[in-house]
Amino acid sequence: MQRKGDLEESPRARTNVFEMLRQLCWKGSGAVALGWGFYVLFLVLSTHPCWESSDCWAALFIGSQGATKFAATQTIRSSGKTSSGSATGLEHIVFGIAASADKWKWRKEYIDLWWKQGKNRGFVWLDRETSEPWPVNSPPFKISEDTSRFKFTHPNGYRSAIRISRIVSETFRLGLPDVRWFVMGDDDTVFFTENLVKVLGKYDHNQYYYIGSNSECAEQNMVHSFSMAYGGGGFAISYPLAKALARIQDECLDRYSSLYGSDQRVHACLAELGVPLTKEPGFHQVDLHGKLLGILAAHPLTPLVSLHHLDVVAPLFPNMSRVEALQHLMKAVKADPDRVVQQSMCYDRRRNWTLSVSWGYSVQIYGRIMLPRLLEYPLETFKFWMGWARFPFVFNTRPLSQDPCQNPSVLYMETMNDSGSPEIFSSYTRQAEVGEKSCNATVNNPEEIKRVRIVSHKIIVDWRQAPRRQCCDLVSSGKSDIEISIRNCREGESMSPP
Repeated sequence: MQRKGDLEESPRARTNVFEMLRQLCWKGSGAVALGWGFYVLFLVLSTHPCWESSDCWAALFIGSQGATKFAATQTIRSSGKTSSGSATGLEHIVFGIAASADKWKWRKEYIDLWWKQGKNRGFVWLDRETSEPWPVNSPPFKISEDTSRFKFTHPNGYRSAIRISRIVSETFRLGLPDVRWFVMGDDDTVFFTENLVKVLGKYDHNQYYYIGSNSECAEQNMVHSFSMAYGGGGFAISYPLAKALARIQDECLDRYSSLYGSDQRVHACLAELGVPLTKEPGFHQVDLHGKLLGILAAHPLTPLVSLHHLDVVAPLFPNMSRVEALQHLMKAVKADPDRVVQQSMCYDRRRNWTLSVSWGYSVQIYGRIMLPRLLEYPLETFKFWMGWARFPFVFNTRPLSQDPCQNPSVLYMETMNDSGSPEIFSSYTRQAEVGEKSCNATVNNPEEIKRVRIVSHKIIVDWRQAPRRQCCDLVSSGKSDIEISIRNCREGESMSPP
């Protein structure tokens, strides 16, 4: 027989059940709330802009002043680094210099200007051995492989284009250690190696990169290609791309037997690999005649990496041989490679003059106000290589005037006082040039200025950042001399004329 307690639940039992249910619900909702909180926190943090910048986290945790110091430290540590974790240096670059035994005797003097024995790596690639002993201070040489098995059908070209086009592949097959970049150039190419390192340091050498620039002449690019790096100006190929090129090039070459030059053939094979040209305007093919004053006085805001065809243009400085003029320019390169031929603009407001400085090379003084936009256009002190194009150059230019008073008075770098301190003093003087017409104005004539002195501080530019010209101040303006100071522009500062 059942008892009443077995059939009816006591009030106390019901209370215990309700308490247990309440606690379970509370614990369950707490777990859900906790999980939801973690999920929201994850969404906030994973989409926060601080993930894109270590400076942001620094500002959150250590304040804005600490963040500024932190950012400066990080900039120094990361400058020029790639995914391999170390900065690209000259030791990571191997040069392949295209040369011939017949011309080596005359061309070697250009290579001697920039080759650093014991620091540079690379080879001069010849068609055969030279008749004279090889200079001990020159790069070592290699003899190119026989290329007679390849087809060559261009009616006006030279078979040597095939040999030269294979220099990067042959250099790769040497198996040199710790190579990041293969740089190709001619025996009359002058490289500014400090700036070359800076430019290549912008890119990840573990990726497929083909870096160089076009010809200055439109018709040359129309005939050959606007998408090709010109070999005389030099070009760089990253290690993995050189590996891929070496694998396919011999098979590729016969498909392009009708092309004219070696650089065309390299470009064609790289196109089959799907790799475009990455343009760096500091590589200069110099398909020009005449004086390079216009080009170098209004150089693009980019490091000067190379110059080519130096046998066919006038010496860079008046009253010097070509080699002497280049040796003179190298004084500025040694003192401050980042700044060399970088343009700054300022005004003599009292005289209404315009001064355009190409640091380490020249100062141009106009007897009137010239706008910065126009000063960026090179004066046509040069002529195009050959051809018929109505617009012969691939950049804007300004014609020289028949009236010498409308042209600038030009002063060239004379001395470069690099004592090793951060402050650098350079002076620029007028030098009589053969055939130069003088301005006969008797009032406010810029040709009265015989010397310009420039004070600057050595700069180390991170060329991966947005470029900006430096500003200059007119310190003093006398009857026959001027002093200028060049410095970083202030935030929001403009070069507006008076």
